[in-house]
Amino acid sequence: MVIQDYRDLKVWQAAMQLTTAVYALTPSFPKFEMFGLSSQMQRAAVSVPSNIAEGHARDSTKEFLRFISIAMGSLAEIETQIILAHQLNYIEESKLAELLEKTGTVGRMLRGLQHSLKAKLPSP
Repeated sequence: MVIQDYRDLKVWQAAMQLTTAVYALTPSFPKFEMFGLSSQMQRAAVSVPSNIAEGHARDSTKEFLRFISIAMGSLAEIETQIILAHQLNYIEESKLAELLEKTGTVGRMLRGLQHSLKAKLPSP
């Protein structure tokens, strides 16, 4: 399959599934979290596929790598927030496992893409 735009990237598709899962989950949080943890989780989740898309649209591999790095940071952020939400009893154990599986998958895919892109860079 030829990658014509960011929507063809499997990692972007997986990140979008994670984002959708976060958005489906956060309305069940206590109302006082609407502008707290809920909002922060949504922003972090959206940041992952957004940075993949933005990086893909950039002019250079080096820039794409920078945006992949930002996406990885946002992924670590959402993973931390998912664990916190579980510790606050906002998320059941089964949902925690499901979401951490999704973050793990996206993380592995991002690292694979990062490795592939680094291989394209000229040697120093």
